[in-house]
Amino acid sequence: MIYDEPKFLPGGDRYVLVEFGNEMNLELNFTAQGLATKIEEQKTKGIVETAPCFASMLVHYEPNDISFDDVVKELKALIADLGPTDNIELSSRIFYFETLYLDPWTKECIDDYSAKITEKEYDPDFVARINGLEDRHQLVRVHSGTEYWVASLGFWPGLPFLQPLDPRSKITAPKYNPPRTWTPQGAIGMGGSASSIYPVQTPGGYQLFGRTPVPIWDTEKRFDAFGGEIVLFRPGDRLKYVPCTLEEYEHTEARIKDGTYVYNMVDYQKFSVRNYKSWVKTINADDRF
Repeated sequence: MIYDEPKFLPGGDRYVLVEFGNEMNLELNFTAQGLATKIEEQKTKGIVETAPCFASMLVHYEPNDISFDDVVKELKALIADLGPTDNIELSSRIFYFETLYLDPWTKECIDDYSAKITEKEYDPDFVARINGLEDRHQLVRVHSGTEYWVASLGFWPGLPFLQPLDPRSKITAPKYNPPRTWTPQGAIGMGGSASSIYPVQTPGGYQLFGRTPVPIWDTEKRFDAFGGEIVLFRPGDRLKYVPCTLEEYEHTEARIKDGTYVYNMVDYQKFSVRNYKSWVKTINADDRF
């Protein structure tokens, strides 16, 4: 559901939660990211930073410089200035990640869970079956057949919540219940309609079906693509998974280890919501790859 008017809720004494709706919807995320861009351009005194999410945005403000009510007034004015989402243009980078689907590491993780916690179907087969796909190999084609939109970052610092830009690649899956005690770093999986990459080895509940050797979390700041930060992605970035062989995976992994790896990325361009929506109208969203 998309709200007729955004809701403005207090989040403690220095945050405003702006809710645009209550569903995972690219339209709502474009609005959240468009508003975040406007706030950055406006440079309103007292607003510290923003954190766009799927259908909402958290705004951090300094109460000594601006009150909650005044923040809400500023936000309402900026939202009115945004106009229809068709008018929104966002700065967006695109990254290409070598990806080994149906890899041995996530299979080991799944097998360990089945042996020690509760028996379950192999994740790629399960996700393929519940989405009406032929088999795990079609899952790979469908999942790798689109660019993914970084809607937000969270759960673990640097972990991206990704939405497929091509509706033909939209798949859904429930999370593990109970969750796993460990997940390999770089594991690729999904929960609900969100796809993601695990930045480090951590517990988790997403259905797993691939792994990338490319770091998205770098506390040593070894790679220029991070721009001096420890987190690679920013909301509004795009990601394309590029299927690779085990040999190619290991080659990339070796280059990452010795510091010679160069990220395959295209720097900031304008992403036009109008052009994107026009393209979506030209395809049949029920087709699969």
